[in-house]
Amino acid sequence: MNILVTGAGRGLGFQLTKLAVQRGHQVVACVREVSDASEGLLALAIRHPESVRIEKMNVTNENEIESLADKLKSESIKLDGVINNAGVLLGREHKIGTLPLQLVRLSFEVNLYGPMYVMKYMSPLMKDRSDATVINVSSEAGSIALAYGGDYPYAISKTALNMFSKQLNDELRPRGIRVLAVHPGWIRTDMGGSEAPLEASDSANGILDLLERKTVVKEELFFVDYTGRSMPI
Repeated sequence: MNILVTGAGRGLGFQLTKLAVQRGHQVVACVREVSDASEGLLALAIRHPESVRIEKMNVTNENEIESLADKLKSESIKLDGVINNAGVLLGREHKIGTLPLQLVRLSFEVNLYGPMYVMKYMSPLMKDRSDATVINVSSEAGSIALAYGGDYPYAISKTALNMFSKQLNDELRPRGIRVLAVHPGWIRTDMGGSEAPLEASDSANGILDLLERKTVVKEELFFVDYTGRSMPI
């Protein structure tokens, strides 16, 4: 499978890239800046040059996304999967009275508009009627039913991402493409912190099982966790 992963430089994105290669897939590993490519990702690309290509693609820059799509198209590359993993968690220390609204705007730029830009230009490159899959990495924080008083930028942007995932799933279904919003679990990454109970590799393996459709998700579901379990909307 040809898989495009955003935010592939570190954390969950790197684990997704590494484990996808171990499973025999080819990965377009997208990073915001070349400097965001961790030593692990660079080493992986050196060890597996036929399976990993590192591409600079800032998900908030529509021109960069369009340019990469044109590049892949010129090489006749078709995508079997897209994992919109790049994301930010900003302003955790703020309640509404002190919240800088710029953090909300930036969160939407990365967490919502980023996946929308990516799919605008990458969905035409996805294979029809071949069990192609889009994974939008969401969060339980995006569940309205589980809402709590905090993390406004992150939670609201992830709720919007869930809505986009449902809409995109309905649009792409006639082409045989499945779109899922996936809660990756609380994982030990720079974002999740050291106290998180779950290894990023465990979450990544579950997400790849969803991408490969090894884990079967009921047709009516669009928001699930990394094991395929339904999440409350």
